[in-house]
Amino acid sequence: MTCHGFVKNFSQLMVVRILLGVTEAGFFPGAVLICSTWYPRHMLQVRIAIFYTASALAGAFSGLLAFALAKMHGLGGYAGWSWIFIIEGLATTLLGLAVPFVLIDTAAGSKWLNDDEKKYIRIVMREQDAEASKSEHDGVNWKVFKQVITDWQLWVHTIIYWSNTVPNYSMKFTMPAIMTAMGYKKEAAQLMTIPPYTIGAVAACFAALYSDKMKRRWPFIAAAQTIVCIAFAILLPLGRNIKAKPNQAGSYFAICLACLGYPISPGVNSWVANNLAGPAKRSMGIAFVICMGNIGGIIGSYIYMDKEKPRYTTGYAGSLSFAAAGLIAGCCLEVALIRINKKREAMSHEEILAKYTEQELADMGDRSPLYRYTL
Repeated sequence: MTCHGFVKNFSQLMVVRILLGVTEAGFFPGAVLICSTWYPRHMLQVRIAIFYTASALAGAFSGLLAFALAKMHGLGGYAGWSWIFIIEGLATTLLGLAVPFVLIDTAAGSKWLNDDEKKYIRIVMREQDAEASKSEHDGVNWKVFKQVITDWQLWVHTIIYWSNTVPNYSMKFTMPAIMTAMGYKKEAAQLMTIPPYTIGAVAACFAALYSDKMKRRWPFIAAAQTIVCIAFAILLPLGRNIKAKPNQAGSYFAICLACLGYPISPGVNSWVANNLAGPAKRSMGIAFVICMGNIGGIIGSYIYMDKEKPRYTTGYAGSLSFAAAGLIAGCCLEVALIRINKKREAMSHEEILAKYTEQELADMGDRSPLYRYTL
């Protein structure tokens, strides 16, 4: 990140962008996985939401920080945008150096828990996978990798994930430009991005709290997706004349609504982690969905085209389409999981044990008839 502030040409920019992508690739999947090793199924989304909303709050704070750092333009011979990358990059680097000493993978490796507390966490975490997996250390192997990439549920989760990443990433890149098109000056445009991100962070935390309390994932994801659809359905017609005073208030309201889609990502990540049995498949499955889901960020960054400024017809229509597609995909997945759970509940425990050995049930993981999916 820091090196971005020193680039002089396109080639240098490409090098630092690739390095940034390589180094941060495992960050989000790793964070979600660590949360899933510390907290049981129905305490997970709140923790992921707290982590995820750091991004939303960073989006709010970065607008204010960028406003201040841009004032350093010319200092040391560097432009204001260079100082934004340099200062924010140095802060990230310093934090990264401290992480290995304060972030512990599992409760077993912690120094602040006593033996009884470690045992309690281990028993609770083992209980939630007891129906499907007896192994604490499945190990990474090609068999598990094949199970992950051929798991239809994870591909559906990817589509659901896109309902957040396409609109969210695109808005993150273009929101200041949209604010400028609405008539705000450059500095004011940065400041006007703060409320939408703050609203998104609050929504993600509240949705996670009630999702864990009700032990349900899909209803809260669906609600957020519906709001995102409404937001872009408003922005699409208003964007044709966004500079008109009557349209500005409606457009800003719609942007705030779009940020209410923030609960989607924590919800999907929790849903995926809840429905994958065994450490190996869970870790690879989380990484797979986040990896494939982030392709939506690439799509989102290209559908808001400069030639369409300030209408952004393709951007708004594309975001609406992906949000709607994710909503439909989620409905289909929910119906399928309900049917699978009912089919498994129709079999008695004795029938299952008579048909399968304990090892066979363990090898089946979340495909075991003893396993119940979180809905």
